[in-house]
Amino acid sequence: MVPASLVKQITTYFPFEPTVEQTEALNRLSTYLLTGDDTDVFLLKGYAGTGKTSLISALIRYLQANQLDCVLMAPTGRAAKVLASYSGHPAFTIHKTIYRKATGENGAFSLNWNRHRNAVFIVDEASMIANETGENAQFGSGHLLEDLLEFVFLGDHCRLILMGDTAQLPPVGQALSPALDPERLRVLGMEAQGMELTQVLRQAGDSGVLSNATALRDAIRFDEVKRFPRLKVNKVDVIRLAGDELSDVLSASYDQVGPEESKVICVSNKRAVLFNKGIRASVLYKEDELTTGDSLLVGRNNYLWSDPYPEIPFIANGDLVEVVRVRKHYEMYGFRFADVEVRFPDYDWELEVRVLLDALEAEAPALDGPSQERLYQAVVEDYAPTCTSKRALFQALRKDPWLNALQIKYGYAFTCHKAQGGQWKHVFIDQGYVTEDRLGLDYYRWLYTALTRATERVYLVNFNDECLDLAD
Repeated sequence: MVPASLVKQITTYFPFEPTVEQTEALNRLSTYLLTGDDTDVFLLKGYAGTGKTSLISALIRYLQANQLDCVLMAPTGRAAKVLASYSGHPAFTIHKTIYRKATGENGAFSLNWNRHRNAVFIVDEASMIANETGENAQFGSGHLLEDLLEFVFLGDHCRLILMGDTAQLPPVGQALSPALDPERLRVLGMEAQGMELTQVLRQAGDSGVLSNATALRDAIRFDEVKRFPRLKVNKVDVIRLAGDELSDVLSASYDQVGPEESKVICVSNKRAVLFNKGIRASVLYKEDELTTGDSLLVGRNNYLWSDPYPEIPFIANGDLVEVVRVRKHYEMYGFRFADVEVRFPDYDWELEVRVLLDALEAEAPALDGPSQERLYQAVVEDYAPTCTSKRALFQALRKDPWLNALQIKYGYAFTCHKAQGGQWKHVFIDQGYVTEDRLGLDYYRWLYTALTRATERVYLVNFNDECLDLAD
């Protein structure tokens, strides 16, 4: 088959006539799929609303209709659920796809075998893929991007499409998203083909959310990030909200679309703690620390509570869970715990876990370092009389339910990094008071990422006048 023929066939699966830009992207993508080398990857980059989703959905439908193998992945369960929803094809996290539990006793994960032949691997939200060790230390080489590339090209004649938006926040602590950076990929031995979509589709242009996102994206593109953004508000989908209006409007949003589709995105963990306390007290009228129906956010990776379930590799930092039942409270080692039954809406799992209640209102993403060390030393002291070797102690600690209690925060409000990869109908953005010295690339990426988490409506909470276009 020649590329022009493949373009024509994929185009039949578009819901509308593709734009000139989409057609050019299809031409390049078809050439890659048919003639690319085993050291080539395809980067499909683009602004929000430019049609990446419709293009890749058409490709997936073509592959399915012709019984061709495609594998869909995303960095988080939430992002994988979004990908599966719009593509109509199962999608899983990168970790679940490319790693397997090692046979040893150290709890590590090895790179999986890629038994696919002539498969197309598609990874959405690639801007989130890190290549630093961090929480990936237990997985493969500890470098997620390198492991992803190695896994895909272990298969025979496989292709890899990385989709993403370079205007979104890069992984924590990094200036660029390495998976979308051709130079970084070249260092890793790969050559990047691809295209960046910039033309916002006509139907998307009617959205106040997307028109504001596009203005932010253009400011990033043309390096105009040292001025205030001047967001355009309306009474439809971009709404300015004073702080004293938040409780009533958030309550109405919960009634209209539910707490699971109404989220507050905050500028810091400290602000998220304050918002969560306020929401539970003044909107949900919850008095107990943890109750049935509470939304929780996992603060760090956990490998113990998923261990009995082969289909669940681990519980990931950033996963949202809902409390089904609170069973029993404990005090141990100077900390407070509870046994809880929780549901994972992004995966349709229900698990029994032990949670660390002290982490709920900690200002850090999880328990702070000194507290974590205090818990660790207390548990070690308990095992000292019976564990006479380092190996025995390591095994005991790895299975200890207190040390490995799930660290959770409330999940009604969270930071933008935690929100990344997810989408909700109503998003409330708390950016704090923005002064000139905060303006710059990081701020614009933060605001752009927060705005594009909303599928229907954005509320700008306590935004100062300088950040808004008040001409109307």
